Amino acid sequence: MTKVDLLSLPMEELSLYIETLGEKKFRAQQIFQWVQKGVKHIDDMSNLSKDFREKLEEESYITNIKIAESYTSKLDGTKKYLFLLEDNHIIEGVVMSYKHGLTACLSSQVGCGMGCSFCASTTRGLLRHLKAGEMIDQILTMQADLGERISNIVLMGSGEPLHNFKEVMAFLKIVNDPKGINIGNRHITLSTCGLVPEIKKLADMQIPINLAISLHAPNDEIRRQTMPVAQRYSIKELIDSCRYYLERNNRRITFEYALIKDFNDKPAHAEELANLLKGLLCHVNLIPVNPIDEKRFQRSKQDFIKNFEKILLKRGVETTVRREMGADIDAACGQLRNRYLKDNE
Repeated sequence: MTKVDLLSLPMEELSLYIETLGEKKFRAQQIFQWVQKGVKHIDDMSNLSKDFREKLEEESYITNIKIAESYTSKLDGTKKYLFLLEDNHIIEGVVMSYKHGLTACLSSQVGCGMGCSFCASTTRGLLRHLKAGEMIDQILTMQADLGERISNIVLMGSGEPLHNFKEVMAFLKIVNDPKGINIGNRHITLSTCGLVPEIKKLADMQIPINLAISLHAPNDEIRRQTMPVAQRYSIKELIDSCRYYLERNNRRITFEYALIKDFNDKPAHAEELANLLKGLLCHVNLIPVNPIDEKRFQRSKQDFIKNFEKILLKRGVETTVRREMGADIDAACGQLRNRYLKDNE
């Protein structure tokens, strides 16, 4: 018998599940509040009867991830976690401190199957999707460790969130619930490499989260050299899906653009990118690429980065250069997990 993970169920699904056990709906609210507080043992839910707790123990469980390792940056206080899942897989999470509060970068999959050649998360492929509860528990575990509330979330860790669509949508419902962690949709950013059908599907759901698109190239020729997803969906199809998203949500889209030396960082590329994004409600986030042992790419020189930004701004495209966080603790996606796995092979 497959047990049900109580932490992975949004309130309405939890209510239906509790009814199948012959209990009243209000019990679901009690259980939801317990698991969202971080309770890991059903027997600790003191306002449930002993008989009901025993029944829950037989039918269900609560996801319980552990901190395998953690590192704190001496440069900016960024904290990087390696989490051990119950099946012994390893995932990563990061907490960054800003003036507006703590931002958690979460993983949505164990590894990633998208194969982007400048990203360390893809070097070992996709092992499995995370359950909604495993995403929620990253937040709960970080908060318990830090003793502080996390106020912002970015789904930019290992994995492609829209590839794990069902569980990520359940996660968004759970994390946004006022009776739970209660992080508002406008404080949540989902980053995708550009799965066009799923972007349109997300647009139709009209959830007011922030959408970030990993673009990294101004044309198909360049994008196909680094991002296998570009073989499936052209830049035109991707931009059309972004226009559809804007029509349905009117929420500014962020385009992430990793600058790679002598590859996509020339002035002509900046001009082409400005033309591509003309008229879109958007913001470009320039990212000096992180050197990866297994990859051949190097980051652009500082003067190229500044010039690229200057061209975009001059062309009316809102642009910033991402502030590098946790550089001394391998805080970029996949780097720390790869090192851990190498050390434990």
